[in-house]
Amino acid sequence: MSKFSIKRFIAAVTATASLLCFSACGSDGSSGSSASGAKTNGKKIVCTIFPEYDWVKQIAGSNEGGLDISCLMENGTDLHSYQPTADDLMKISGCDMFIYVGGESDGWVKDALKNASNKNMKVVELMEIIGDDAKEEELKEGMQGEEEEEEDEDEEEGPEYDEHVWLSLKNAKKICGKLTDELCALDPDRAESYKSGLSAYSEKIDALDKDYSDLFKSASNKTLIFGDRFPFRYFVEDYGLDYYAAFIGCSAETEASFQTVTFLAEKLNSLNPKAIYTIESSDGKIAKAIIEASEHKDCKVCVLNSLQSITKAQTEAGAAYLDIMRSNYEVLKENL
Repeated sequence: MSKFSIKRFIAAVTATASLLCFSACGSDGSSGSSASGAKTNGKKIVCTIFPEYDWVKQIAGSNEGGLDISCLMENGTDLHSYQPTADDLMKISGCDMFIYVGGESDGWVKDALKNASNKNMKVVELMEIIGDDAKEEELKEGMQGEEEEEEDEDEEEGPEYDEHVWLSLKNAKKICGKLTDELCALDPDRAESYKSGLSAYSEKIDALDKDYSDLFKSASNKTLIFGDRFPFRYFVEDYGLDYYAAFIGCSAETEASFQTVTFLAEKLNSLNPKAIYTIESSDGKIAKAIIEASEHKDCKVCVLNSLQSITKAQTEAGAAYLDIMRSNYEVLKENL
């Protein structure tokens, strides 16, 4: 779908949402009703990705039932290939708080907000929260670049920033602080409870952050090799690690060149790690090709979860941001 078509689609859907909201709520903005006829007074919070969704739930704690929290990307589609559906745009149009990342992949958000029926909604952008700590995409040595024509277009439009801010625990703590401020302003009656929720959750973030710091301080190998996209740049910079990878984090490439595979195989030879890594959505083919091209045929392929493809079923089964980041810690602890 072209950018122009997407804009028209968003405008049409949000205009419909405005009419529905007006007819259901009246011009005074009073609460609507559920299918059973009960009043629905809970504040509606729409998140684009799973980490945002889980952070709000953890901060809200026992007050979660007083909020209507939804996540748009819950069918396994990640940030880079997501396009909003009509239902998604309807949710955003009338919500009380909208939380999104704010990078290149969220180009559709501007029009969705422009055409939203609720002009008083609170909008939280993760990239804005981390501010000067946002990092530009890095085309590292040996990494396969995008097509030259696409690179030229990017240069004309300005730098592209790495969107995977949630993979830094330090970023997560900072973002949760801002989310708490916004929740307190949105729902002042429960403000003290939200602050308590943040305090308890921040302690858990700090504990895992310390475990990671201690792990890498004692590790003899501080370089990760990825036979895949590399969305962990914020993570490795938090702990002073180095890395080599097939593609940048936001790459659309799926086939690695001979040169890239050879380069990474040589790094495997020189560093001799126990494992080469992929992200959760990978089929592992590139990683296996790198191992086959190296001298270390016994090297393992291990998965680090980038939290980009969490499904509704996983969420309903109890998936949580810190649990997944803890699982990544265990993988690294075993293989460094």
